[in-house]
Amino acid sequence: MIDAPSNTHGQCHCGAVKFEGKGPVKGVDACHCATCRHLNGGPYMGVGFHNGITLTQSDALKWYESSAWARRGFCGECGTSLFYNLKGSAFTSVSSGCLDMPRGLTLSREYFIDEKPDFYDFSGERPRLTAAEAFASFQKLDAQKDDDND
Repeated sequence: MIDAPSNTHGQCHCGAVKFEGKGPVKGVDACHCATCRHLNGGPYMGVGFHNGITLTQSDALKWYESSAWARRGFCGECGTSLFYNLKGSAFTSVSSGCLDMPRGLTLSREYFIDEKPDFYDFSGERPRLTAAEAFASFQKLDAQKDDDND
C-alpha cells in the first residue's frame, strides 16, 4: 500500500494519454460486472483516486458513456482502457496496468462478486461486494460528493 499522499504517474500503451493521480493510493479494486468484463476482456482492475487525476497529455483521450452514472476513458490511438469516472465526481479509477510503477499495492476489494464468472478466482481475504452492495457504496460516494459541495 502506498498510503502517503503521492502523485502517481501513468499512461496508455502508445503514450498519447498521460496522467497523474492525486492523493493516496490504497489498493487495487477488481470489478466483475458484465460491463467491465466486456470493455476489458476480463475483470477491471483499478486504483481509485478520490481527489481525481490530472491529464498531462490528452490529445487522444476519448470518453464513452457506459451507464447513467459512469463513463470510461480510453486512448483513441491504441485503445488502452484507462479510466472509470463517476459522473459529476472527482473520483476516478485508473486501470492498474497503466500505472508506471505499480508496486506495493494489494488487491483490496472485489465488486459485483455475484456476476463473476466461475472460470477464475482471486485468492486471499478481502471485502467482496454483491451488485446491490456495490451500488450502495457508489451512492455513499455520491452523497460525500454532495456534502463536499455544500
